[in-house]
Amino acid sequence: MLGEISISNISKAKYPNLPFSLLKDDILGKKYSLSIALVTEKVSKDINTKYRNKNKSTNVLSFPLSKTEGEIVLCPKVIERESKDKEKNFGKDYRKLFGFLVIHGMLHLKGMEHGAIMERQEKKYDQKYFYRDRRGNHHDESRSGRISKGRKKS
Repeated sequence: MLGEISISNISKAKYPNLPFSLLKDDILGKKYSLSIALVTEKVSKDINTKYRNKNKSTNVLSFPLSKTEGEIVLCPKVIERESKDKEKNFGKDYRKLFGFLVIHGMLHLKGMEHGAIMERQEKKYDQKYFYRDRRGNHHDESRSGRISKGRKKS
């Protein structure tokens, strides 16, 4: 099982087609074995209560099993609900929020904790995998595409 990725969908919810293997190899390494479980809100709540003492369902949980193995638990229903909530979706639709949370979970498996370093890494991978056009160019929604005032036209 060295370096494999497995996805188990007990939630029966549809989830976006994402580059799970590329993300895993890029963030955790090719030898890392990753299991991704998609669960119902009840299962998410039960796991969150058991391991974090928080009696509510959550979008993502990460469980490192060893230095080369881990599991990410995602709740598609919570992610879908959050993707419609402007205060919780970071300006992302369902697909991009789902992908962002996979990145977030993988960074936790890598040993990162919440903070500025983790946020920079999230942004780096988020931009790399979810904000490119068909030509591979980054799409920066904060720019209008016009030349800034201080720059000379060539």
